[in-house]
Amino acid sequence: MRIAAALSVLSLMAAVLAASPARAADPAPTPLPDFIKVPPGYAIAEYARVPKARTLVPVPDLGVVFVGQRGPEVHAILDTDQDGRPEKIVRLFDDLNVANGIDWKDGWLYIAEQDRIRRWRARSLPELMRAEPEVLYDKLPDDPWHGWRYARFGPDGMLYVAVGAPCNICDLNGLEGTIIRLRPPEMPRPPGAGPVEIFARGVRNSVGFDFQPGTGHLVFTDNGADNMGDDVPPDELNIAPEPGMWFGFPHFGGGTARTEEFSGQALPYPHHPPIVEFGAHVASLGVSFYRGDLFPADARGDAFVAHRGSWNRTIPDGYRVARVRFDKETGTAKGWEPFATGFLRPGGARWGRPVDVKELPDGSLLVSDDHRGAVYRITYSGK
Repeated sequence: MRIAAALSVLSLMAAVLAASPARAADPAPTPLPDFIKVPPGYAIAEYARVPKARTLVPVPDLGVVFVGQRGPEVHAILDTDQDGRPEKIVRLFDDLNVANGIDWKDGWLYIAEQDRIRRWRARSLPELMRAEPEVLYDKLPDDPWHGWRYARFGPDGMLYVAVGAPCNICDLNGLEGTIIRLRPPEMPRPPGAGPVEIFARGVRNSVGFDFQPGTGHLVFTDNGADNMGDDVPPDELNIAPEPGMWFGFPHFGGGTARTEEFSGQALPYPHHPPIVEFGAHVASLGVSFYRGDLFPADARGDAFVAHRGSWNRTIPDGYRVARVRFDKETGTAKGWEPFATGFLRPGGARWGRPVDVKELPDGSLLVSDDHRGAVYRITYSGK
């Protein structure tokens, strides 16, 4: 870690913690119960306790992991020496309008709230605590139904933001049911371009995406419609190699399952079905391609997806982290398999609900859980 960044973080201990609610983290990772299973050679332990933890944004330059939530708060997990044992959890904000969509780039913390996108100067945490926000866009559909955004910077330097449909199944207007992208103020805007552009349409509710290594293609999850049956429609993993693609909603509830409400209507655009179909109602959310070298070599280029779990299925499903295997030569998806399991107990009791997956610089994976208010860390030793 750079010396200047290290000094900035260390100064936070004296300058910021006194003014911001914080607590000491556990001195060592807490093992999870034996019923939480990962494949042989892997281990999973509690990394930190963060209220309603959802979106994760590791920032090695600052020695922190920012944590958003489907609520008003953003926290920072401080691991200044990056030894995998956080020292503090700090609450940075408590007055945001659904702080789920967060990312960091070039010394700025970006937050996509329900109704707007703002950023704060964040070259150090003390600076972030003092900064006034800069409004980048304030015309997002301000509807609480699927109003928790997801945000991530793409390899093109633009901020991609998911805008969910304000319904279960309905007609869409404006930015509803899309993934948009926004140029930071420093990036020149082409003549005639608006403040945001629609990158993908027909997306019911994406709460997780990443960009495939090698191709740079946007890969995103999408939640299928409710009330179409226990086993229909599937949740999706989609790929968008170019702008302007349409992914089916509301004519399709998920996959190729047509919705009754729109079954008699002609499709408005060519339909691009998912590259992977998950089970119905598993609530596929955060997705992250593995780029590190801690896990076995065959994991590199595969994607890990959080299945938060069903809420209205007769027999609950999901409650896991899944691994999607990709062909290393062609980059095409080959299928998925359970990876971290046991968050759903016998009889249907919810022990935990995975939400987001992000990789730390050492190659370990972080997994958030908004049900338990926790963040877990998955490592590999080969033993």
